[in-house]
Amino acid sequence: MNIFNNFTRRKTASTMDSSDSTLVLASLGGDRSAFCHIVARYQNLLCSLAYSAVGDLKHSEDVAQEAFIEAWKKLDTLNDPEKLKSWLCGIVRFKASHFRRKEATQPVTGADELEELHEPGAEHLAPSNMEDDAISAQEQALLWQALEKMPDTYREPLILFYREHHSVESVASQLDLSQDTVKQRLSRGRKLLQKAMVSFVEDTLSKSKQGTGFALAVMVAINSISPPAKAVALGAGSLKAGSLFKWGTFLVTLASLSGLVSSFFGLRAALDQARTQNERRYAIRIVALFFIFAIIYVLGMFGLIHLAQRYAAAAGVYAIASQMLVVGFVTSYIILLIQVLQGGRKLRAQERLLNPDAFQSEADQIGAKQREYKSRICLAGVPLFHFRFGTAEQSDKPVFGWVAGGDRAYGLLFAWGGFAVAPVSVGIVSIGVFSVGAIGIGLFGIGTIGIGIIGFGASALGYKAYASFSALGWESAFSGVGFSIAKEAAIGPIAFAQHTNNEQAAEMLNLTMMSQSYFWILAAIAILVIVPAAWHSNQVRQRMKQK
Repeated sequence: MNIFNNFTRRKTASTMDSSDSTLVLASLGGDRSAFCHIVARYQNLLCSLAYSAVGDLKHSEDVAQEAFIEAWKKLDTLNDPEKLKSWLCGIVRFKASHFRRKEATQPVTGADELEELHEPGAEHLAPSNMEDDAISAQEQALLWQALEKMPDTYREPLILFYREHHSVESVASQLDLSQDTVKQRLSRGRKLLQKAMVSFVEDTLSKSKQGTGFALAVMVAINSISPPAKAVALGAGSLKAGSLFKWGTFLVTLASLSGLVSSFFGLRAALDQARTQNERRYAIRIVALFFIFAIIYVLGMFGLIHLAQRYAAAAGVYAIASQMLVVGFVTSYIILLIQVLQGGRKLRAQERLLNPDAFQSEADQIGAKQREYKSRICLAGVPLFHFRFGTAEQSDKPVFGWVAGGDRAYGLLFAWGGFAVAPVSVGIVSIGVFSVGAIGIGLFGIGTIGIGIIGFGASALGYKAYASFSALGWESAFSGVGFSIAKEAAIGPIAFAQHTNNEQAAEMLNLTMMSQSYFWILAAIAILVIVPAAWHSNQVRQRMKQK
């Protein structure tokens, strides 16, 4: 009982409000109390579905408990934690079906039928407490006689309705139905009951809801069972900490929005650098095209993932299409970047000839000190810092320094810009040891498309690839919501490899190391993308904005 008391004490309001995915991840980390919150959340649903299938209250609770125990053992096979409820319902329905088949093979079935409760001499075999049990069994038999001929479509909502305190909203949520549909099925279900049995059935069902002993039984059963295999891969410590989930959610959101924030600062800087209406329109058009291609990529990925999940037989075709979409995104961004680097310079030269009055200020003169900053301190003959703040002219060379920033930036340590090359680089297209960008290419390639020995992004290509939408890896690949394609190991909802969604795949992907460094990577992306963009935009505004 101490186990159950501990479970009850831990059942804080915050935990009870946790999402299914949070509880699943905590359970995968070995947190049994988190799993028992899952049991508490769905025990009535599973017991009701089991009872609707087997027609016996005690056996239905046994079936539901077996389903929860099976779920604990195989929790690492749940690909999408958000689909926990439907996954549990599938398990309990399978268990109930197996129970019915097993019962059908027994020599004697239906031993508890109403007519057998009054065998000759039975009244001499038990004291008054046995008589009470017989009455209870009689009530159950009468209850099931009223319900068993009713189709599952009507029986399941009816059973849940009276167990959920006459709440149509709760039944709709539990069965993933609309409230109107639930009302229609309840109405039809009541009509199917014999009129004389309605009040009896309602009263008996309201008393049949399982008690706290149900959760205790599951808790005791799983206490001796080791956590699922994926718990080792994900790391128990990192998954148990509630604060880690909160930070993770914050960092995922920040990293996801970092490209949008950076684009805003880039557009603001471009407008501050512009001197004519043609240059302003050009800046808005280029940024809009970057956005449009990004939206096409995201919507296309969501569409392909949906189709692959709906039409599993053609999943391979949609997986190939996803990689073609990645190639299309990369191609479109490279073409746009070339247009920015070359077209912007040509437009500036043309505008200087056609609208000379727009370039009369000191900051707009070629060679003006406001346009660039180059530090006096040099190491090995290379400036420590070199940044460009004005629109690039046709005569301008790429920015070069230990730390460099501009439209084309080459850094011996760090570079930021449209096209950036450095050990640590950030840009629309970036190349380096650790590269972050719309297209990040390097030893660690991170971005919307991450390409590298280790690729990390919305889509990733590499020896090891980790992505949300699609991952294409030579050895291994991991995808959070979409396609995962590799030669050896793959983990994801739609996975193709020699080993898929198992412990061997998790080991080859080094998910333990990944889970420990994941949040640091997200934080690095957010900082490296947002901070330089914000700083550069502010410097451009101070130096180049027209008075």
